Amino acid sequence: LSVSAVSTRMGLSEGFWHHEYWLPPGATWEDMKESADVHYPQPQNLLLCIPGALLLIIVRCIFERTVALPLGRRLGVSDKRRPKVQPNATLEGFYVLLGRTPKKGDLVSLAKQSDLPVKEVETWFRHRRAQDRPRLMKKFCEASWRFTFYFTSFFSGLGLLYDKPWFWDHTVCWLKYPQQPLPSALDWFYLLELSFYCSLVATLPFDVKRKDFKEQIIHHIATITLIFVSYCANLIRFGMIVMLVHDASDYILELAKMLHYMKWKRVCEAVFIVFAVVFIISRLVIFPLTTYYYFVTKFQLFLISCLINTFLLILQLLHIFWSYLIIQMIFSVILCGAKRKDARSDTEESDRSEAEDLAKN
Repeated sequence: LSVSAVSTRMGLSEGFWHHEYWLPPGATWEDMKESADVHYPQPQNLLLCIPGALLLIIVRCIFERTVALPLGRRLGVSDKRRPKVQPNATLEGFYVLLGRTPKKGDLVSLAKQSDLPVKEVETWFRHRRAQDRPRLMKKFCEASWRFTFYFTSFFSGLGLLYDKPWFWDHTVCWLKYPQQPLPSALDWFYLLELSFYCSLVATLPFDVKRKDFKEQIIHHIATITLIFVSYCANLIRFGMIVMLVHDASDYILELAKMLHYMKWKRVCEAVFIVFAVVFIISRLVIFPLTTYYYFVTKFQLFLISCLINTFLLILQLLHIFWSYLIIQMIFSVILCGAKRKDARSDTEESDRSEAEDLAKN
């Protein structure tokens, strides 16, 4: 590269990392100089999330094959037999290129093209959709992996923070910011969480898809952005609070899914109600109080804090959306015994939401 190109890149880098963007007024990067005994976040460490995500994907594959799969079989999880579909190039071409559920006019046209009765064509598409549905064991393995990670993450996070006064007293959390040294244990915990969410984004196309697929992508991108930005701005203490508030309910939901796939209906419904209570309290009460009240009203605004506020608002809107679905499910399925679809359903024939799935027969 020429000298001018190198200087231009250095100028762009310096402009991106200008302290006025990342730190509150009056603070500079000089306030966060490391020493032998004092450690601060180093943005280049975030690159470790790439090999970290790959490692987690490998660990997940090994876990699902050697732990979750044998466990599921031992607990009685089994896949139902599915009808075999007779090969038909005409119908398969329509299924792949134009849609899984043809309209009535399409069914008539396809019946003429393939020289089959309309009812038989309709049955072919129903069986073909059933063939593509994710199998119960695959769902169980995915839920087992997420349960294991969320459970470990939540309680190890609590273990790291139980003796930290700033976690329990929010007035101490912002004390002397940004000159807040970062314990190495929290540094690794932060990188682990970032690696996990990066691995979720990488595996989303291969995991069981649900109707809130777009909301999941938005949630994961918002989470990754918040972790990245809060790490660089040394808002680790605040970030740890947000992470644990989120992890508090996630492992309970994954446990409820596992119980559902095991067909432990009553226990599953009880666990799901516990999840609903924890989710609503943590996401609609604790989360706004620990973020908006202390971060927005008690903290000096600057560029990065405004960006964080935006993504926190996105997360809060998703929390409200999912809370509505959870409450709707509890009243319409568990309490009233109704069987209805909602937006958390898997993308499959007669899809039911995860919440609704937990409560069905």
